[in-house]
Amino acid sequence: MTQIILDLQEVVKDYDKKRAVDKVSFQLPKGAIFGLLGPNGAGKTSLIRIITSITRADAGVVLFNGEPLQEKHSERMGYMPEERGLYKKMKIGDHLLYLAQLKGLSYKEAKTELTYWMEKFEIMDWWPKKIEELSKGMQQKIQFIVTILHKPDLIILDEPFSGLDPINANLIKDEILNLNKNGATLIFSTHRMEQVEEICEEIVLINNGANVLQGKVKDIKNSYKENLFNVDFSTPTQVVLPEEYALKQINDFKIQVKLGENQSSNALLQHLLNQNLNISGFNEILPSLNEIFIRRVGQSNSF
Repeated sequence: MTQIILDLQEVVKDYDKKRAVDKVSFQLPKGAIFGLLGPNGAGKTSLIRIITSITRADAGVVLFNGEPLQEKHSERMGYMPEERGLYKKMKIGDHLLYLAQLKGLSYKEAKTELTYWMEKFEIMDWWPKKIEELSKGMQQKIQFIVTILHKPDLIILDEPFSGLDPINANLIKDEILNLNKNGATLIFSTHRMEQVEEICEEIVLINNGANVLQGKVKDIKNSYKENLFNVDFSTPTQVVLPEEYALKQINDFKIQVKLGENQSSNALLQHLLNQNLNISGFNEILPSLNEIFIRRVGQSNSF
């Protein structure tokens, strides 16, 4: 039986006359990497603030490990907001030790963990530097360490790769996967759909404060497929198919075929093989998460 670390039921949050979160419900399985997606102003930040007890829901239920959410649970969470919150005048070592102790670590535990992570990221010489001396990307690495230093059960990362060059982005991505492998559950919020597709197992998409799509990434992509197939050839080829096939010749080496509801890919492949063509690839085209995101947000905005 799947264990649930976070359970949201009909959660509502109002600000003045604006409903920021409108009856959002989802369950987060322990050990998952979960994508929380939505356009700007969709309600993602308001939802994260409720989960981390920064604010309270006006209605609905939030459970953490089966218990009604309380402020004490925030010690078992790590949150890296999109707008970074480091004190620019403090020395990095002192700053991180202080924040780790706020999360319940003793000074000795905090120093041991901080030394481990700074050595791992090869930044021990940053210890006496001030935050304001670092570039945006370097501050991002420090913020990441702050988030995970106390070994939280639930880690919430809002645009964790912002400002990072490709090398450091891969470094953080590898650590995200390692943390998950060692038992941490992660909520990953970003506008970069290719990163979601690469990292996340499940997603929830919210727009105008409400759920518009949720489920496993693989299942969602399959549910939006359009029976489109690419066929590649190793030699220049002009293809002829029966009229019932919607054929598009991309170039001399590739065609695209859209199948109808009653047509099978096996039958299509057999038609091609019967012509003794030099087929080098036969692949179904699945929509990207970015395409699905644009379509679903557009549909929900039209209501």
